[in-house]
Amino acid sequence: MTGETSTQLALRDSDIRLMLRVRDDDVTAFAEIVELYHHRLVTVMHHLVGNNEEAEDLAQDVFLRVYRGRKKYHPKAKFSTWLFTIAKNLAFNIFRTRQRKPTIPLNVRDSGPLGPRPAEQLVLDREYQPDERMQQQELVMIVKQALNTLNERQRVAVVLNKFEDMNYADIADVMGLTTKAVKSLLSRARDNLRLALKDYIRMDETGPEE
Repeated sequence: MTGETSTQLALRDSDIRLMLRVRDDDVTAFAEIVELYHHRLVTVMHHLVGNNEEAEDLAQDVFLRVYRGRKKYHPKAKFSTWLFTIAKNLAFNIFRTRQRKPTIPLNVRDSGPLGPRPAEQLVLDREYQPDERMQQQELVMIVKQALNTLNERQRVAVVLNKFEDMNYADIADVMGLTTKAVKSLLSRARDNLRLALKDYIRMDETGPEE
């Protein structure tokens, strides 16, 4: 979308049109954005931070920043890209805080109301099929431990790909990287997961669309 004007972007993206109404202090438009993106934001944050209550707080923080910054909004990419860039920055803040003050991980058996957590999703995903039948909870625990071995950027890229179905270009926009760098990042993430899961799961070589 490089080089497109705000008008051209708005014609392509209905959510940008909503946000432009928010910029003009249309409260109804803001409520529509919250309704459209609340569950998606909480889901992504939950998969990143592993805590539903914290994910809810972070999602609210994202919307608060969107509303406070509405007057300065000038679309340069898809609205979802802009929104998840804010979410990504908040998640990185949490990661840095945890590095300074480690927290106790949640029980992997608790999926919560949002559906499968990352470990369960990877188990169910067609790209990650178990080589042999085994207890589901045991497999979930194994995959979660493998996911925890990924660094911050790899984990964010994997979550955006798996739960927002973002392609290389969208992930690159959110993370401030080139598409080539994202492709390399996801490739390394798959390699790391493959190594951690080599005794349990067969993973293929496919990745997101470019």
